[in-house]
Amino acid sequence: MKIDQINLGNKPLLLAPMEDVTDSPFRQICRKRGASIVYTEFISSEAIIRDSDIAMHKMHFEESERPFGVQIFGGREEAMEGATKVAISNNPDLVDINFGCPVYKIVKKGAGSACLKDLDMMERMAGKVVDAAGDFPVTVKTRLGWDDRSIRIREVALMLQKLGVKALTVHARTRCQKYKGDAQWEYLKELKNTPGLEIPIIGNGDVTSPQLAKKMFDETGVDGVMIGRGAIGNPWIFEQTRHYLETGELLPDPTVKQRLAMCAEHLRFSVAHHGEQYGVIIMKKHYGQYLKGIRNSRQLRGQIMQEKEMQPILELLLNFKEEELYAVA
Repeated sequence: MKIDQINLGNKPLLLAPMEDVTDSPFRQICRKRGASIVYTEFISSEAIIRDSDIAMHKMHFEESERPFGVQIFGGREEAMEGATKVAISNNPDLVDINFGCPVYKIVKKGAGSACLKDLDMMERMAGKVVDAAGDFPVTVKTRLGWDDRSIRIREVALMLQKLGVKALTVHARTRCQKYKGDAQWEYLKELKNTPGLEIPIIGNGDVTSPQLAKKMFDETGVDGVMIGRGAIGNPWIFEQTRHYLETGELLPDPTVKQRLAMCAEHLRFSVAHHGEQYGVIIMKKHYGQYLKGIRNSRQLRGQIMQEKEMQPILELLLNFKEEELYAVA
């Protein structure tokens, strides 16, 4: 798979953009563990053109994150055009358009998956972004359709290809499904068999293990697999999946010591990027997944959540022994 000059190799594994999750610290962790490409959280085009401090902070990245994409969303063509110009001036590797977010407050503004109800609007919006980007690669992430009665993803893919979009990621659910029910992978297979479709198709939805990633590749023929929630607290999923795809063997799960050390590294990155106060706060949403299944981790997590500075948390993480804490009833 190749997006212009970005060579991602055979069967790339991509980290899905996730709001309040895929900040620079988490992207760095996932790239170190084998993610082929990483993306920002989705960023409002209106915030970008207003030069919002929050938007600019979300766009900041480290060179170690490359290849790296900025994902933007919005409901006004002019704002999307302006945001694209700002984004490429920040020198990422690509710009991605979010046409898939199902959240009501986004949809009601005509953004995200709202475009699945108005393909003319999607065409105009994507066209503005591609034109503003010039030779810079633009990709799209979307869903199968608004609901089961309006699945037009093959039409969408051909339209985006004609506009100059370089790759398409499809979360194999409709907007109405949101994140419920099973992803409908059969539509990814149909999409890959669309006559005249040449751009890479990246599959997304319900890939939470190396075995499921291989199953998606095998059953659908997609060019790449995007992993979202399965990577939270488990950045090893990328290197484990790569090894499994290449050898058919499963690597052992990380030890408790490795998991706690990775959590500590993530915390250090978070504080370096966000500052100590916010860096400590934002990590709270990650501890549950890093500590999942570890004996006596409930007490450890309770202690961590009370701390407001990095150093005491690092000491708790790095000195923790499963057998030394009493079990909590």
